[in-house]
Amino acid sequence: MKVLLFCCKGFEMMEFAPFYDVVGWAKSEYGYDIELDTCGFNASVPSAFWNTEIKTDKLIWDIHAEEYDALAIPGGDHLYGYFEEAYNERFLELIREFNNHEKVIASVCVAALPIGKSGVLAGRNATTYHLADGYRQKELTGFGVNVINEPVVTDGNIITSYCPQTAPAVAFEMLERLLGKEKADTVRFGMGFR
Repeated sequence: MKVLLFCCKGFEMMEFAPFYDVVGWAKSEYGYDIELDTCGFNASVPSAFWNTEIKTDKLIWDIHAEEYDALAIPGGDHLYGYFEEAYNERFLELIREFNNHEKVIASVCVAALPIGKSGVLAGRNATTYHLADGYRQKELTGFGVNVINEPVVTDGNIITSYCPQTAPAVAFEMLERLLGKEKADTVRFGMGFR
């Protein structure tokens, strides 16, 4: 199994870390057959807040969806330019490629918005950031999505959630779809989640 963890400029570390650590625990602590590549538009991607950057393993131009089993997308902050890359047509096309191959697409918070903008959520259930009068959920509705105001919403191969607090739940749901419930529960319990 192989996960592509895609970081747009201005991504939130709290939404990135659960994917990185959950897959890391599965691989390192339990020896499960799973790998993870970080990816972005550039070799170094700045997060929101505090000038923290991550180095990517791959660039978007080198990615072929058929080589991966899941696409994980942390949300980010619009004040740090998140949507400049999240709404880039190349990234929207990558989302479509993963969906066309029926790969798992797991997102946290506003990362549901580029999935919606790509068109693959039209007529399907999803959620996104729910506070501040639900303005991001209204934006998602504008992409033809049936917005459900719940912490984590799954529809077929797509997992969405509504705020940073949900990031571990999304990461474990992705892991369960890739490795099965028994292995995902082993990692979940080993990391102290109940």
